[in-house]
Amino acid sequence: MEESSISKRKAEHIRVVLEENVAGKDTTTGFEKYRFEHQALPELDFEEISTETTFLGKPLKAPFLISSMTGGTAQARTINRNLAQAAEKRGWAFALGSTRAALESPEQAYTFQVRDVAPHIPVLANLGAVQLNYGYGIDECRRIVELTGADALILHFNSLQEVFQKGGNTNFKDLLVKIEDLCSRLEVPVGCKEVGWGINGRLAEKLYSVGVSFVDVAGSGGTSWSQVEKYLTSDPLKKAAAEAFSGWGNPTAACITQARNLGLQGTLVASGGLKNGVDAAKAIALGADLAGFGRKLLHDAVHSVDALLSTYEQTELELKIAMFGIGAKDLSALKQTPLLKKM
Repeated sequence: MEESSISKRKAEHIRVVLEENVAGKDTTTGFEKYRFEHQALPELDFEEISTETTFLGKPLKAPFLISSMTGGTAQARTINRNLAQAAEKRGWAFALGSTRAALESPEQAYTFQVRDVAPHIPVLANLGAVQLNYGYGIDECRRIVELTGADALILHFNSLQEVFQKGGNTNFKDLLVKIEDLCSRLEVPVGCKEVGWGINGRLAEKLYSVGVSFVDVAGSGGTSWSQVEKYLTSDPLKKAAAEAFSGWGNPTAACITQARNLGLQGTLVASGGLKNGVDAAKAIALGADLAGFGRKLLHDAVHSVDALLSTYEQTELELKIAMFGIGAKDLSALKQTPLLKKM
């Protein structure tokens, strides 16, 4: 059976992200500007430190979300199932890549189905928000939730990527009112995320105000999708323009602090270039509820569940050691820990 154009593009995305340098240039997450104050006497038993939390009404053993990455190809199915199976074993939340491919090519739906290997953790479906301007509505969103068995739907914002992408959908007008309508009618929570350029505090405030349940800031410092699309476009103007945007975006740390400085109380996820459990600890101390990881996990996900489990466990250990080093017995205490800005 001939692959759809979306499936071919998804396969190319996986290849480019695995093989090429697609990190933003001259961008950082902002976490390097902060450090914890070490507590030489933490007054804690390391073994009693708790990293448990809840998300979407389900318990998590660690405050970690596997960020949306892929779907729509046979390789993507392997990646998704490996990620989900390891997440189930370690108690992480898991977000699927864009499920548009499953609706436009129903034979690809199986690449997004992971509930049989991840029955207990939060699973999040995913759709480009811009599709609400291209014929998608409540019925399509319900179908996505049904075919994935998802606990929530993420709408991702990828405006710049769509500009660089051949045949991209670039009409982002009047989406906020459509997001509000979807939030009021869909039977599961709706969240929103960027794809690596960051959701600032003002936009987060608008999203919460229209009924969005959680926001993943997905800031700069990790994968740059202008750089990914640079390797795929045959348009010389767009290829050259991609270089001009290699340093574009709002740093992840700044997105978190903006949202919390505005007093926003919604669930906040920090993804975008997080490298380890110490970055995750900083994100939570700055105000995030969960920390998200994406490209960091992709190489392991191609190979095996065991490789992922080792990376998951190391990340959990790094978070726990950071908490021990500052005397935080649980995530609530971690959120109360001041971070010092480097001079």
